Parts: sequence; structure tokens; C-alpha cells
Amino acid sequence: MAKIRAALEKVIPPLQQWHGPKTSELLRTPGKFGLGQVPEKCQPDATTNVVCGFCSTGCGLNIHLKDGKAVGLTPSTDYPVNLGMACPKGWEALTPLEADDRATTPMIRKQRGGELEPVSWESAMSSFCSNFKNIQQEHGDESVAFISTGQIVTEEMAFLGALAKFGMGIRHGDGNTRQCMATSVVAYKQSFGFDAPPYTYQDFEESDVIVLIGSNLCIAHPIMWQRIERNKHNPEIIVVDPRKTETAVAATQHFPILPKSDLYFLYGLARVLIENGWVDEQWIAQHTNEYEAFCSHVQTFTAEQVEQQSGITAEQMLKLAETIHRGERVSFWWTMGVNQSHEGVRTAQAIINLALMTGNIGRPGTGANSITGQCNAMGSRLFSNTTNLLGGHDFANSEHRAKVAKILEIDEDRIPRELGMAYDQIVEGIHAGKIKGLWVLATNGSHSWIHQERYKEAMEKLDYLVVQDMYSTTETAQQADLILPAAGWAEKDGVFINSERRIGLVKKVAEAPAEALSDFNIFKLISHYWGCAEMFKKWSTPEATFKLLAELSQDQPCDFSGVTGYRMVDDLGGVQWPCKPSDVAGLASDNQRRLFTYNLFYHTDSKAKFIFAEPTEVAEPTSKEYPFVLLTGRGTSAQWHTETRTKKSAVLRKLYPASIYIEIHPDDAERLAITPNSLIKVKSRRATIEVTASVTPSVFPGQLFMPMHYAKANQLTQASFDPYSRQPSYKFCAVEIVV
Repeated sequence: MAKIRAALEKVIPPLQQWHGPKTSELLRTPGKFGLGQVPEKCQPDATTNVVCGFCSTGCGLNIHLKDGKAVGLTPSTDYPVNLGMACPKGWEALTPLEADDRATTPMIRKQRGGELEPVSWESAMSSFCSNFKNIQQEHGDESVAFISTGQIVTEEMAFLGALAKFGMGIRHGDGNTRQCMATSVVAYKQSFGFDAPPYTYQDFEESDVIVLIGSNLCIAHPIMWQRIERNKHNPEIIVVDPRKTETAVAATQHFPILPKSDLYFLYGLARVLIENGWVDEQWIAQHTNEYEAFCSHVQTFTAEQVEQQSGITAEQMLKLAETIHRGERVSFWWTMGVNQSHEGVRTAQAIINLALMTGNIGRPGTGANSITGQCNAMGSRLFSNTTNLLGGHDFANSEHRAKVAKILEIDEDRIPRELGMAYDQIVEGIHAGKIKGLWVLATNGSHSWIHQERYKEAMEKLDYLVVQDMYSTTETAQQADLILPAAGWAEKDGVFINSERRIGLVKKVAEAPAEALSDFNIFKLISHYWGCAEMFKKWSTPEATFKLLAELSQDQPCDFSGVTGYRMVDDLGGVQWPCKPSDVAGLASDNQRRLFTYNLFYHTDSKAKFIFAEPTEVAEPTSKEYPFVLLTGRGTSAQWHTETRTKKSAVLRKLYPASIYIEIHPDDAERLAITPNSLIKVKSRRATIEVTASVTPSVFPGQLFMPMHYAKANQLTQASFDPYSRQPSYKFCAVEIVV
């Protein structure tokens, strides 16, 4: 508290045009306005459990404190997610907090092309509010947007979405979860009636057949892979992936389909299952719709066509279908290889269809299971106010708007009646001159967005760019007009929601540097200076906000109104939604829960839907000039997204190559006279970059693979998007090797 107050003491009384309590009053009564509040302190020498802030697995970490300061960590042995295991990133989770490039004070660029200069929080708030208000006054409310993240805690996501849309009148806002999970969100909503990943991690240990599609689990989610290794049923592990990934090598069966032939392959598999009678007709009739139309659809995907399009023979397809048929508990899992596609939604639904037609859902070891990417992508999906109204509600539903307005005690007219622009539409809106001001939080689009150079150009076209981040050195921050220094994971309180829908607790075990504030407290300051603080009087602390969100979730499929507060979450080792008051009594004996155990889905008739469509061509096929397919994905378990945090660790840096590389098949390398570790140039229609050649049979002839973590990678990728989810297709573009 003392440190936060010391930072805020530098804020002089606000300018007269903004109404509300003075900054001095905010400092004197932090409990009233939510500034400077911290939870009960841990003992000076103690151990406390927190949820890791890297990926969506949501592991429990024991943070060890000495004199009240976090000095080390170990994986929690009794947390139901990781059971004493941790990946390299988890072991190094505290290191990024100590980086010397942390953003420590607000910084302003006083003139275009000038240097960023440190300023007070007062000056930062004055600049933030006056610039955004001026843009809105001149160009309308729709001329300002925000791009959020899956990295901050749920309470902050909700506060941001409510502040921006209800308080500031910003209609357009999206999150970087659009890059990883939008496909699964839409697929689940359309098929099940709600965004509802049905599984629990225990299903990895209960399946006798595990089908992984577009998922390199060993590298991307190593703790989940270790859960598979704990499986005592000697499961068949089937990997469907163009590359011979680490997971494919460890599998019992690998089906190396041609890139982006997923729909041909999956519909062909469905046809084989139907023709052999290996489906659960009774279950289908009772619990699904549109099955007959689906059967008619897949009959056109003959063995010859499927082999031509996917490279998988009829014999291979029959073997796979037989394996699924013999399994009593079959689980289907997918991640970015499916999601990041020009037709990802229909591909995800083709996987869901396989689970439905074989009755593999709602039972232990089964399910159509999307694996999330970021640590709080699920929190973002439900509570960021981007893809839906708070709590999985619908902006267009008047009853939903009235419910949210009543609980939050705000005017219903403040709530928009429709969604704003998606991430890609915001970027294109900037290029078109429609978006003039942008607020970017805890994400680095100038590195991570598809067709990177076009994104960077968009940032330069803005009248005003604000970046709120824990680092001042990201590519996006270096383009900003204003940087707001934010606290990171373990420097604040809140909850993450992981892939299996488990709400896990994040605790403040370290102090943010210098004048950096939690995102929650930054939002409190903005609401005060903007003049809408009264609207958020109920959002006094992160835990008070959590209780608001629990109330908002009531009667929704994601209902966790039975979760009374942080202590309950902590004591139980996380809580999976739904968790109504009537569910609480059973949690002590069974804290592993899955959805659809009673075969009731979220459509009005309680049935799931078979959804399907004709395959479509990729936006950029190979050609004589660009003969190679470039695939991208995770490189090693020691790397994370744009490496903004993992590169801070000397230990993690030793576990992956320092410079960008590309995998090429030995036959292609020999034909082009490329030797291992030589420097080569790779060219797409957008850029040419120099990379190191890694000659390996893990890719097939005509295909190349490049890890996504390096800054150069997205100079090459092509801006293609799924029409339903607006998710970018990072996994396919046409390139040539310049020799």
C-alpha cells in the first residue's frame, strides 16, 4: 500500500473540468475508491499458492517468501491441475518481474517523432482523457477503440470492458484472444449453444483413445502431456498434424495430413464411421439435431477425394475409424493448428461432430475439447465485454442488458446493443481513417499480428496511441504516444480461468517497480479523471469485483454464484464453473467436473447441433513463384508468444535458439544445395527475411516450419481470416526460398 500511495502522491489535484473526488481524497481513503488496496499480507517467511501466469494450463505454484519478499517457487503437489509438475516457464515465472526494462513511470511523446519522456500520473491522465475526448468529440465515439489481452486477471478484464464501453462510450474493443481462441468460442456457441469446453484435465488420464488434432501438446502444453503419461489405460494416442512434431513422434498413430486439408479429412472420417455403423444412433436421435443432413453431406467425401486432398489413404482412414470405434472413452482435442485457419470454425465443428456421432461426450475420458492458449483466455471469453456482454450475455438481448444494468447499478442505455469491431476490423478501420485513437493493453501486436508490417503502419497512422504494459520496450510500446506502467502477474490480485474452466487465484507476492500500478488501479484513476467514477463505486477492490462477476454469472451456463470469494477458491484448489450454491457441498470430495453429464446442451431444445459446410480454398495457394507452404507454431516449451517475458530469463534463453530458424526437409535442402545451419532467405508476397536453415525430416517435402516467437516471422504471414470467428490464419502462406 505504501508503495502505491508513494506513486500516487506525485499526482496533483485533478484539472477542474473533471469532476469527482480529488486525488488527495483518493489517497486518504483508498478503501472507498479502491486505490492502493492490497489483501492481507502473507507472513514474512511463508509459502503461498498462486496460479501461474503463462499458459492456459493454469498450474499451481508455491511461492516462497523471505522477509515478505518472493524469493523462489516450486510446483504445488496438491493443486489438481499440475500435481507437482511444472514446465520450464513455470519454474522461471518470477524472473520476468525483475527485468531492467520494466515500465516504471508514465511516459509521453510530446511531439511526433520525439522521444518518450517520463511524466507524473497527473500529466498522463490529463493526456489520456483530453486526447481521447477530443478525438471522440471531433470524429464520434466510434473513432476510438481498445485492444485488450488474455494476460490480465478477470476482474481487470471486466473493469476495462465496462469502463470503456459503459463509461467512456468506446464501442469498438477486442482482445488478443482473437488470435488464439475465437474459433473455438464460435464453434462451441453454434454447436452447443454456449462457449463451453466440456472437459476436465482428469479426462487425459481416463481416455483409452486420445485424438490430438493440430496440437503439439508436448511443447505447447507440457503439463497436459504429462497428464497423458499418467494414463493407466495404455491409450491409443493419435496425432493429426502435417508435421512430425514431438507429440507425433510420441504418439501411437500419426496422420500427416496436407496443410489445411482438415475438413476433407474429418468429413471423410465421419463417412467411414457412418458406413460401418460405428455411430451411436440412439444417442444421436435423442440429443442432437441435423444429423441426417450431416450424413448426406459427408457421403460426397469419397476415399479417393479424401486421399487426393489430404494425402491419407483409405486403409489409413479405416484404421483410424476402427480405433475410435473400439474405444470406450474417446477424447478429441484441438488447439491452434485448427483455430488459426481460414475455415477454423467449421473444422472445430467437424471435430465436435465426431464426438457427437460416437456418443463420446459427457462421460469420463471423452469430449470435444478445445485447449486454450493464454493464461486467462477463458476469463476474456466470458468477461472482457468484447465477444459478449459480461458473463456470457448477449449485447442484443434486452433482458440481458437489463440484468447487467441492474446488478451494476448503471443506466441500461449505457450498454451497447451490438458488438463492436473485431481485432482485424479495428486494424483495417485505422487504415481507412475511421479509428483515430487506440488503447492497447498487455499485448504486442506490432510483433504478433498477422502481416506484421501492415499492423505497424496502422499504429503510425493513429492520432493517439496509448500502450498500457509492464514493459516499455515492446515494439508496440515504442510506437506509443503514451505509456502507462502496469504491474505484472504476482504483483496484484485476481483470478484466471484456465482451459478446463477452473477459476484459480493470483495473489500479490511482489511489489510493482517504482510508480507502476495494477491495471485495476489504473482503471480506477481513469474512471476518476474521465468523470465516471460514480458508475464504478461497486468495483471498489478486485475481490468486490469478483463477487460482482459471480452475481452476473447467475443463471448462465457459466454460473459460479456459489463461489463466495477468494478464500473459497484458494481453499479448494480452484473451482470449475459452473458452481452454483447447490454444487458447493460436493466440491470437497470431487473437484474434477465435466459438462453435459446429463446430455443437456444449451440450445433451447437442450440438443446439440451438427454444423458443417463445404471446404474452401486457402487465400494464398502455392504457385510456381512461391512453391513452399510456410507453417508456423510454437517452437519450444521454454518460449512464450512474442518472448516479451521468456527472453528475460537467462535459463530459458539457453533452451532455445537465439535467432530465427526454419525447418526444411532434407530432400528440399539437397535439391537447393542448402546445408544445415546455413543462412538462407525466405520470401513471401509481403517480405523477405534471413533465417538459419534447420534440415530435418520433421517437415515433409514442400513444407517449411518457422516458430512464431521470433519478431521476423509475422513479416511473412498472410492476413487471411475465418469468416465466422475473424481469427487469423497463421498456419498457411506461400513462400519461396531465395538461393
